[in-house]
Amino acid sequence: MADPAFALPSYDEIHVWSTRLDDPKSDVGRLYETLTPDERDRAARFYFEKHRRRFIVGRGILRHIIACYSGVGAAQIRFDYSLKGKPALAEPKVENFSCNLSHSGDLALYAFSDGAPIGVDVEILRPVEDMDAIARRFFSSLECDMLQGVPAADRIEAFFNCWTRKEAYVKAVGLGLWIPLDSFTVSVAPSEPARLVQLRSPSDDAAKWSIHHLRPAVDAVGAVAIPSLNRKLVLRQFA
Repeated sequence: MADPAFALPSYDEIHVWSTRLDDPKSDVGRLYETLTPDERDRAARFYFEKHRRRFIVGRGILRHIIACYSGVGAAQIRFDYSLKGKPALAEPKVENFSCNLSHSGDLALYAFSDGAPIGVDVEILRPVEDMDAIARRFFSSLECDMLQGVPAADRIEAFFNCWTRKEAYVKAVGLGLWIPLDSFTVSVAPSEPARLVQLRSPSDDAAKWSIHHLRPAVDAVGAVAIPSLNRKLVLRQFA
């Protein structure tokens, strides 16, 4: 019987899987065998074994999840990459299937949708040296003002709320660093719902976008963005 957890996301769903890349139960050798030659070359370029292992496990788990969704062997899966570096599933051909991934430390997120591009980002919560200077460089002026208005005890979380929501949006759009991070505004405060507040271009409608706040671990925040409203977020743990 097919596992219902691996039914393809419907048009009104977003699937987000989380996993820990340092899980000692991961069969690194088996996952490595599913990688393509270029992925194995990328893995070999990591200087530290910890980072090499995380790359292998992260890509291998992505392949495993897609294999379970599609019924195709993990080693048969192929990706295309846009000029801006965004991955897309090339083989097998799954109609209206979008995916994206992110990791911070050993925590990884994988997001999947039907019929709309999707972006996901995650960050481990940690102290940030020169946080205000980084915000002034990358955040919009309104975001900087909102960040200063957050109580000091919540400011690190607010900073990473802002960062992950912005990264999720630019990943969903598919233009990466071609979109200046200070050219649009997202909500920041932990007490407020995640949302895209405004876009710089008057031809773009921020209200058409959904940004979902994620708390995949007690020490991490994340976000998933999609140009579609009223989609149910389905969270799953890969183990």
